[in-house]
Amino acid sequence: MLILKVVSRLLDYPTEALFGAADEMISVVEQSDELSAQSRAALVEFIRQLTARELYDAQESYDLLFDRGRALSLLLFEHVHGESRDRGQAMVDLMNVYKSNGFEVDSSQLPDYIPLYLEYLSEKLPVYIQEWLGDICHILTMLSERLIERKCHYNVLLDLLIEVSGVEVDRAEIVDTVSKEVRDDTVEAIDKEWEDKEIRFDDPMVGDCPKSGIHHSQKSLDPNTVNQVPIRWHDADAAQVAGL
Repeated sequence: MLILKVVSRLLDYPTEALFGAADEMISVVEQSDELSAQSRAALVEFIRQLTARELYDAQESYDLLFDRGRALSLLLFEHVHGESRDRGQAMVDLMNVYKSNGFEVDSSQLPDYIPLYLEYLSEKLPVYIQEWLGDICHILTMLSERLIERKCHYNVLLDLLIEVSGVEVDRAEIVDTVSKEVRDDTVEAIDKEWEDKEIRFDDPMVGDCPKSGIHHSQKSLDPNTVNQVPIRWHDADAAQVAGL
């Protein structure tokens, strides 16, 4: 599904090559039948606005948005497992899924990096894609609402992925939760994050999970409540057979 490759590139760090491929990406979007006409128009406008900027400015904005604080991290397991030890095993499991399906990761990025995740899915059948995107819709919606809260148009990309998944998302509770969050990308918040903390050997490596099922990334997620934000690794062969 080429549209996922386009979104993957746009969610990644802006480069000269990306800007040079603007017309090609727009062509793919305009020919996509996975998106509504309204969504195609929104994505084309996003591409034009992004690539009309000075590259350095676009890169600086990207860094400030996605690499400053954890709330907008593009690492899926940041929002599922936080700092808990389950995160490492989840990485191994996902990498094994990639390898078992012939997807070679030629990247320094971690396997749960959303653009990499989309690159993998872009080679799969629609039924497989919808299942996998459906599994992370709670994360995509949370990220989208945080971007909307910051008046950033990158939310267009997350909303398109939700549309492709076919999942009907009830955003009301997520909107309410996000509106009450304290920003973690301010100078004060970053300084506090880097403060030395008392080491306690009797302190468990777990945290609280909000009733809404949305994980505040500053905390770890209790392994006993991980099922509140599930990611299931679907069987590729079964999905492909179902799509035939």
